[in-house]
Amino acid sequence: MSKKKETTATPDESVLVTAAKAIGTAAGKVAKLAGVEPEPREPAVSQKVPKLSKKNKYKLPRRAKKAAHKSAK
Repeated sequence: MSKKKETTATPDESVLVTAAKAIGTAAGKVAKLAGVEPEPREPAVSQKVPKLSKKNKYKLPRRAKKAAHKSAK
């Protein structure tokens, strides 16, 4: 009796996905036997979003605003 490795496909995977995984696994094994090492990846550098600048608007207090509005009429 030979030992077989059973491939259990989850119900949400299609046949193409299962085949692609099998091909990728086989290609990885061949590359490992050939002595090919993957290139070391550089860590991803995240770009920080600058904060919004404050607006320098002059705001009148409520009473002064009302007085200005009344005097304009």
